Amino acid sequence: MSFEVETLCDAIDKMMRKHLPPHEVRRRDAMADPPDHLLKIFADMGLFHLALPKSEGGLGVGWQTLSVIQERLGYHATMAALLYNRVTCFGIMTLLTSASEALKEHWLPKLLAGEGTFALALSESAAGSDAGALQTRAEQSGTNWKLNGRKIWISGAFSALRMVVAARTTSQSSGGQGVTLFMVAPDALGVEMTQLKKIGNHCSLSYDIGFHDVLIPDSERIGPIGAGFDCLKKTLFYARSGLASAVVGTGQAAVDDAMAHAKARQQFGRPIGAFQALSHRLAQMQTDVDLARLVTRELARHIDEEIGADRLAAQAKLVATETLKRVTEHGMQIMASAGYAAESDMQRYWRDARLYSFGEGSSEILLDLIAADLGVGRRLAK
Repeated sequence: MSFEVETLCDAIDKMMRKHLPPHEVRRRDAMADPPDHLLKIFADMGLFHLALPKSEGGLGVGWQTLSVIQERLGYHATMAALLYNRVTCFGIMTLLTSASEALKEHWLPKLLAGEGTFALALSESAAGSDAGALQTRAEQSGTNWKLNGRKIWISGAFSALRMVVAARTTSQSSGGQGVTLFMVAPDALGVEMTQLKKIGNHCSLSYDIGFHDVLIPDSERIGPIGAGFDCLKKTLFYARSGLASAVVGTGQAAVDDAMAHAKARQQFGRPIGAFQALSHRLAQMQTDVDLARLVTRELARHIDEEIGADRLAAQAKLVATETLKRVTEHGMQIMASAGYAAESDMQRYWRDARLYSFGEGSSEILLDLIAADLGVGRRLAK
């Protein structure tokens, strides 16, 4: 890690200790109170400008540095990293890779200034892992589009500057064909939202959203008509890299908490970390997190060097999220009742971890994609 990146990490550590210390993370999780105040702080630190290439007036530091930032934020609070990722991945990178110049000129300054986030509205009740089964439709009506349908489990939608909504625009189309992306205001006429209750990730509020004859100007369309899935694929690397980096940071926090407990907790006249059963478990936990960090950093390098990374993106998200699930399970066992207590950070890591192995691409679908890249599975069946 370069001196510049180390300095940046130190600045993030100081900022998080001041503006989102551990007791505040616990309070916000208990109250389902997202840390949206961090957006302006991130902006003032220039963290969003880091995602912008020099050609767009940014610093152009590269995704490898952003991966470190996302991991560092995830170490302090996953809720902070996910907030940052909604701006950089669903917002900035969607605009840069697929949007018109007019949309970029209007929305990039707002995102860079920390005025809000974007939310991706893709999932439906019958279109989760099978995203191509989506039924939400948009029909042209003069210079507008009329949107009808329903989305579910859309995180951050209510407070977003705009939702990026995927809708079918070609009649009789199926799968990934005939899908277009639109920017929709959360408070637009005809939009109805219901917040969904969850067992974890309380600060990433999720919604069931209905669209009833919502009028969208054609100027709010992202990318060509029918090319919605192609546009989404352009940002998929960034979203999976961001999530993988964030949960690697959370995984390291879980290992550190378990380690501290194992050194302090005394049983049979010595620290429980002195027993081989627990010391080996801790060693394996740290090894798993280190390996997840390596594959996540490798994905970031591929993104920077514009190397094809379909398989690596799937692998990074798979390895990082499954690692977090595993190390938090071990952490709960090591800490026992101390970890099961409501005020414990470990139980929050454990609850939250369960989402990431199926959110934004289930582990099973990711394995399917990796198998297809190897020429087996669905590809061999054809």
